[in-house]
Amino acid sequence: MSDHKRRPAVVLDWDGTVTERDGLHMAIERFGDLDVFSALELELGRTMTLDEVIAEEMATITAPFEEVRDWLVAQVRVRPGFRELVAAYDPLIVSSGFHELIEPVLEREGVAARVAANHVTADPAGWRTSFAEGPVCDVCGERCKRSAVAGLRSFAYAGDGYSDRCVALAAELRFARDGLAAWLDEQGVAYEPFDDLHDVQAVLVTA
Repeated sequence: MSDHKRRPAVVLDWDGTVTERDGLHMAIERFGDLDVFSALELELGRTMTLDEVIAEEMATITAPFEEVRDWLVAQVRVRPGFRELVAAYDPLIVSSGFHELIEPVLEREGVAARVAANHVTADPAGWRTSFAEGPVCDVCGERCKRSAVAGLRSFAYAGDGYSDRCVALAAELRFARDGLAAWLDEQGVAYEPFDDLHDVQAVLVTA
């Protein structure tokens, strides 16, 4: 069996995992309504699903698409090691964010990567979201990221936040930081901490 076939499937979150800061949060800070954002975040997982929260947050943005896209391309930074990780493992990026805001950053980086994400349409009355189709998860009760990895028998997953919780539980090997790490600690679930994607690859090499 070749070295390539022995390598584990790798799945990455985008915002806050591949990127150093959450690009959606950055866009809302710059172009949306932070008061609405703060109020909605308190309802996440309580009275509202993640999709509902994201849709309402993005609806507070009314700026032209090109303005937001160009600002994010200028501001978003990817973690060190991203290019090398893509070259070695061809990871699947699974995001609760949007193709339209992820792919311009990938193009800037000169990186071709597989992306499963949602779509957004700019509207001066408030940006409109279109979520990828997927079943309601039997584990978490939401349309979560597990549907995007349903075809993988086993995989390693790296994430940082709420949207990564359920899919991380399904992973054979987990990498976590920030909110996801705190939640996994609460659940008593093992994971590997990481600061950048060199850290992730260093563990994968020995997996």
